[in-house]
Amino acid sequence: MGTVRLGSVAIAIAWLVATPVLAQSATLTIGTASVGGTYFVYGERVAQVLTEKARLQVATQQTQGPNQNVIMVDDKKLALGMVTMGVALQGLHGTGAWTKGHKYENIRALFPMYEMTLQCLALKKSGLTSLKQLDRKLVGTGPKAGTPGTYFPLIFEALGMTAQLRNGQSVDLGNQLSDGVIDAFCFGAGLPIPIFSELDAAQQIAFFTWTDAEIAAIRKALPEFSESRIPKGLYKQQPDEQKTVGLFNFAIAHKDMDERLAYTITKTILENNALMVRGYPAAKETVTANATRNSVLPFHPGAVRYYREKGIKLDPATLPR
Repeated sequence: MGTVRLGSVAIAIAWLVATPVLAQSATLTIGTASVGGTYFVYGERVAQVLTEKARLQVATQQTQGPNQNVIMVDDKKLALGMVTMGVALQGLHGTGAWTKGHKYENIRALFPMYEMTLQCLALKKSGLTSLKQLDRKLVGTGPKAGTPGTYFPLIFEALGMTAQLRNGQSVDLGNQLSDGVIDAFCFGAGLPIPIFSELDAAQQIAFFTWTDAEIAAIRKALPEFSESRIPKGLYKQQPDEQKTVGLFNFAIAHKDMDERLAYTITKTILENNALMVRGYPAAKETVTANATRNSVLPFHPGAVRYYREKGIKLDPATLPR
C-alpha cells in the first residue's frame, strides 16, 4: 500500500508543479457550488473517496457553480470542477452571456456524475401551482453563475414570460421563500435537492414543473436539455410524478493534467460507487455507462483510457483532439 500511496501523490505533485497557481501544496482542489445544493454535498464525497481510495490529497472549494468552475479549471485555479453539459457547451464555444465571447477550450471531461433536474416550489398559501403563474413574479433561481441561474432566464424567455429573477445562495433563497420575500424558488440539482428537502420538512409547500407544451418549447429553444422525471414521493408534499427537463453533470479537469492522474481519478470514482452513494443518493448515476451522456465536451486522454478498458463506446465528438 505504501508504494501505491507514494505513486499517487507523486502523480499529483508532478501535475501541480507544472501549475503555478496550485503549486503551493500537493492538494487537488475541487470546485463545487453553494451550500444547500447537490454539488456541495457531492463534491465533499468525491474528495473523501479520492483521499481514502487513491491516497490523493483532495479538498473542496465552494464556488458560485458550474460557470465559475469552467473559468477556474480553464485557468488552472482549480484541479477539478463540476459542471452541467449545457454550461460546458456554452463555455467551450463562448456562447453563454457569462463567457463574454471567450472560449474556454482547455477543459476536459473526466467522469459522469448525475442528471440535474429542474423544479420549482412555492409556499402553499401563495396559491402558485404552475410555471405560467410566475409571470411578473419574483423568483429565486440560485447563484448567478450556477446552471439554474444561467438557464432559468433563458427558459422564461423561451416561454414568453417576464418573471423578475433573484440570484443568491440556495439556503438564503430558501429563507427568503419562507419569509415571503420571493414568490417562488426555481432550482436544479441532483435529486433530492437538499434545500428543497429542508423546505419540504419545515413549510407547507407546492411543487411544480412544466406542461408537455412548455417542455417542448424549452427543448426547441434549448436542445441541450433532455426530458426527465421527478419520482412521486421524493418529497413528502409531492405525491405525484412530475415531468421536467434536465442536463447531465460531469467532473472536468484541465487538458494538461497528467494522464495517469486523470485515469486514477476517473477509475477511483467509478469503481467505488457504493461509497459515493453512501455520501449522496444522486451518485447512483455515477457509473461508467453514463460516460455516453457526454456528447459535447472532449474527454481527457486519461479518462478515455479507462473507458476503453471497460469497453465503453464514446461519442466520436468527445474523443481527444
